[in-house]
Amino acid sequence: MIKHLFENSGPACRRPAALVAVASGSYAGAMCRNIRQLHNFEPPATAGEVHAAALQYVRKVAGSTRPSARNAEAFDRAVLAVAAATQELLDQLVTTAPAKDREVEAARARERSARRFAS
Repeated sequence: MIKHLFENSGPACRRPAALVAVASGSYAGAMCRNIRQLHNFEPPATAGEVHAAALQYVRKVAGSTRPSARNAEAFDRAVLAVAAATQELLDQLVTTAPAKDREVEAARARERSARRFAS
């Protein structure tokens, strides 16, 4: 099933992409524009984070935050398939780098944002 998603796409689409992770409550009702890493954190990404990433991906590809009633089943199947593929990828990735701390990474991101948007 996953192969089907990439059959008619170029080589760039076959490369693993960073996935969207949304903290609970963030971006409520809107599509996420930030792509966040799920791999190599301590503690590891939760099932909820993986599902949120899949949901944001499908929302972005579909171009809507909520599908019509007619498309809801296909939308939900796509979210489940992307979540399963994401979890499989995360389970198989290996690294020798030390695990990152979410709080430290969030603080770094806030610092970068403050520098970027300083007036």
